[in-house]
Amino acid sequence: MALQLDLFSDFLVPDKLRPTPAKTPVPAPVPVSDKTQRDETRPAAPPPSTFVNTSNKRRILIQDYLLEYDLQRSKRRSIGFLINEDGLRITAPRWVTIADIETAIQEKQAWILRKLTERRERTQRKLEPSMTWQDGAKLPYLGGEITLRIAPASVIGTHFQSAQAELIINLPADAGEQQLKDRVQAWLQQEAKRVFNERLPVFAEKLNVRYQSMALSAATTRWGSCTSQGKIRLNWRLIHFSPMIIDYVIAHELAHLREMNHSPRFWATVQSVFPDFEVARNTLRQHASADLPVF
Repeated sequence: MALQLDLFSDFLVPDKLRPTPAKTPVPAPVPVSDKTQRDETRPAAPPPSTFVNTSNKRRILIQDYLLEYDLQRSKRRSIGFLINEDGLRITAPRWVTIADIETAIQEKQAWILRKLTERRERTQRKLEPSMTWQDGAKLPYLGGEITLRIAPASVIGTHFQSAQAELIINLPADAGEQQLKDRVQAWLQQEAKRVFNERLPVFAEKLNVRYQSMALSAATTRWGSCTSQGKIRLNWRLIHFSPMIIDYVIAHELAHLREMNHSPRFWATVQSVFPDFEVARNTLRQHASADLPVF
């Protein structure tokens, strides 16, 4: 799922706080001089852009945390909150006072602090060294970690030791890194198919729906899909996540067999068989593609 990682939120300003525009007095006619005539021949100034170049850094104390934000004035009618690589940026109408803006910040403080923490954690993960495909490497599997063990052998094989949480890959001594990746990916896809086929009937029965088929997907932006004919596609990379996340995606796709949309009735259908769907959905949304192994 990925992606644009910018996070955005609006704070609507009450109508009573919006000023009533004052009537501009009409100036009396002024005699036109030669200089004025010459000035009128100059090109007109370009129209103002949507955002006025009045950006500045400000600070506010919330929950013993000194929050710095970048304030931009614009023609928009609401106060916007954007979390990007530079931190918090607030866009507000020109007529909204600093006091009103800081009141909005206080009301949105939980959301702001949570998103800033998520952004910081994602940035930290990017700075960490990427996975090295070698003996002893750690691989995410069903919400936990398993250890890769490479065992040179004349006969190629793969064996998972659940007690030790180790995936043993038998490879010839001259095998390269890509061969190891291919073997690990094949095993993960096999596991994904096994787990998906175990969980799909459970939620199909709960929802009283019937699906036609299930196939693995390798999409880069979608975790699952469902057609009106009951053809389910699930991203094999879900095998990296916990069973809760897998169950949520399965329940989500099967619920489309009753509601082929994302209306309130659809989410009510999901909640009927997966009460904690919001927790799972938010967890999946916080996922960054860079956290998963690159095959």
